[in-house]
Amino acid sequence: MTNPRIAAVDVGNDALKANFGKMENELYIPNVVAQDMEDRPVIGIEELNDKEVLDNIHIRVHSPALEENNVVYRVGNLATKTTNSTELDPGSSKSEEDQTLIMLFASLALDAVESEAFKAAKNDTIDANYILGTGLPLREVKEGKDVGYRSQLLGSVHQVEFLVTPKHQGKKVNIKFDEVKVYPEGFAAYVNLIMDNELKVINKELINKQILIQDIGGLSTDIAVIRNRNVDDDKAQGFNLGVSESLEQIREEIRSKHGVELDSRRDVVDIITRKNDRHHIMVKGSRTNVHDITDHILLELAKKEYRFLRNVWSKNSQSEICYFVGGGSAVLKDYIKALNNKLDGFNIEFFEDESESIWMMRMPIIN
Repeated sequence: MTNPRIAAVDVGNDALKANFGKMENELYIPNVVAQDMEDRPVIGIEELNDKEVLDNIHIRVHSPALEENNVVYRVGNLATKTTNSTELDPGSSKSEEDQTLIMLFASLALDAVESEAFKAAKNDTIDANYILGTGLPLREVKEGKDVGYRSQLLGSVHQVEFLVTPKHQGKKVNIKFDEVKVYPEGFAAYVNLIMDNELKVINKELINKQILIQDIGGLSTDIAVIRNRNVDDDKAQGFNLGVSESLEQIREEIRSKHGVELDSRRDVVDIITRKNDRHHIMVKGSRTNVHDITDHILLELAKKEYRFLRNVWSKNSQSEICYFVGGGSAVLKDYIKALNNKLDGFNIEFFEDESESIWMMRMPIIN
């Protein structure tokens, strides 16, 4: 029997980030899926294998954990090109959505077919065993949804069949989990702040401090209160608000005002955060400023996020610093900083390393 392979997978609202094995394989896939037909038409099918795999993920997924089983999907970049693509909706629970599992299984299958860790049988079928570290929003963990999510994954075989996908057409991957660890996502940054990749403590001064970590995601915001090196379950709070709804608002206003249809929320994030031509789009070939649209929508969201911080800090007055993490923090950074300078002047810092969540999910497995 092949030894199980370590997988650390963060299925974020914006994108899936994962690494595998001894960190030799990393994946970044936009969290977008679209149901599709089995024989999707491809111009130049003869050159299929010359195309990028991550731009052409086309799979059938079979799993007892799914509500809609044995369905064909486009995943990631390929899904953004359709009119029926779906992203996670505000108010939904990550642990209860088929889309979360589809993204998870797709990433594991991609690793399995490209890794030396597993050998395909004669019929192009790979049996892949994994030890998985993954996360859920703090709110869902406090509600106990991590237990059900974990049980869905353990004890079953989940199959991914590659259809019209470069280099892997016709391959099947049978995924089994030897172990599944599910952690609150807000704790990720703390581990990365105090330890390096060799599990050595690099910031001793933080170990015994009381700190806050505000993780702003697409669908939720988690504020973890860290004391005595652990999340204080009673003090930590999760809020059913993230950046997704605001990104959708921006998409709609850009479409309405400029007639430009952006493929996904990822496109909006790129417009807001890129280094060059930030807050600009191309309209009929002309570079156009959309700052008036992005500003008023993101400022309103930043005010709500700042109110969360103020309320939690008032109940944990001995906190020394709050670290903002997550994709939503990168989007709102400038607005939150401006509000903080104008209002309370809390000791805050932005920690934007996207790898912190994946690293946290690996750490307890390899320790």
